[in-house]
Amino acid sequence: MTEVREPFRARLRGGVLAAVALGGLLGGTARYALVLAFPVPGAAFPWTTFAVNVSGAFLLALLLVYVFEIWPPTRYVRPFAAVGFLGAFTTFSTWMVDTDRLLGHDHCTAAALNIFGSLFAGLAATVLGLAVGRLTAARRSRLDARRGRARRYGWWVR
Repeated sequence: MTEVREPFRARLRGGVLAAVALGGLLGGTARYALVLAFPVPGAAFPWTTFAVNVSGAFLLALLLVYVFEIWPPTRYVRPFAAVGFLGAFTTFSTWMVDTDRLLGHDHCTAAALNIFGSLFAGLAATVLGLAVGRLTAARRSRLDARRGRARRYGWWVR
């Protein structure tokens, strides 16, 4: 028998949308603050965007391990932190604008390095984030088993 699902709009909750919006506001503001704090001249390699995107890949991977494997189920952590904050913090559009700017100044090598370096560094950061998260989960499980305690969750669960 097939399961009848509610339409998408009926499943979408106002609180989830608010969590995404608030996370997006904070993530976009954090990225903008970093761009202001570490400006890049017109023809230079966009290190700030590169660092933001690579750190965002690491944090997203780490966060998702925590959300799915360590923390108890919650309704708002993933929409707020993963979709909202990190979705606005990392930036595909600025990455491409920076690449176009480098190409416009005839810095083809730097543009290629920006594209492929960001992809490979982002992939490496994702793998590292997953590994750190899973090592943390395994360590936490071993410590809890040694102490004979069940999992304890933080204030965000209540």
